[in-house]
Amino acid sequence: MFSPAHSTKHIPLLCYPFASSTFYLAQLDDGVSNGTALWLGAQCLSVYLASIHHRLNPRSGISPRVVELGSGIGLTALVMSSLGWDVLATDIPHVISSVLAANIQNNLQNLPPASGRINVRELDWTIPPDRWTWDNSAAIASRSPSSLRSSDALLSPPFDLVCSADTVYTPALVEPLLRTLHALCTLSSAASAPPVYLCIERRDPALIERMLADARGTWGFDVERIPDRKLAKAMDKAGIKWPKEEWEGIEIWKFTLRRG
Repeated sequence: MFSPAHSTKHIPLLCYPFASSTFYLAQLDDGVSNGTALWLGAQCLSVYLASIHHRLNPRSGISPRVVELGSGIGLTALVMSSLGWDVLATDIPHVISSVLAANIQNNLQNLPPASGRINVRELDWTIPPDRWTWDNSAAIASRSPSSLRSSDALLSPPFDLVCSADTVYTPALVEPLLRTLHALCTLSSAASAPPVYLCIERRDPALIERMLADARGTWGFDVERIPDRKLAKAMDKAGIKWPKEEWEGIEIWKFTLRRG
């Protein structure tokens, strides 16, 4: 069984078992970026999504697609791929070049048969959605755009699921994050918009409440907290026997974009 992320920050290469797979995840705890180390939210979100993923695929016979914001060291992306989902894993350039791209590439051999594809691309939330591009193999939205174009099958909307963990930590990024979530849901909407699962750690209650209020009032999301008992049940099913105090403060929220 793996340990809570806060107790493994000093370990440069994590051995991370999940179901029938074992992932080897490099991390950096060098103070340059929060995204280059494993955080508790990604551990909890990946376990919870694994427990419900079979209910989230509305397209029979087609591999479901998930886009993740702030993929970090790649845990959730690898977990969802192992469950048969095609994954668009996004982050900023420093995280991609430091840990994310290599972790995904180095663990492809550890994925089971019938796993989904994983694309790794930059998505800068501060770039307005009308300036995004979907045919660039390196970036959807970037401050330093490249001219890379790809004939390969790049993942693009519609997505069946949007997820993110450990990405609500500074006021400056609340609006860019919510705008990005709104855009992805709008681009993916068919009969209904895809659900958004956001895992946070309640370090700053005022910041969290502001984010939730803006999600409801400004961006048109219905927001619903997943009860702790459901997360606890998912963790228990996965064989995680942490005391409750080890993941105290972790919350998973489901956002659903309202129609009209």
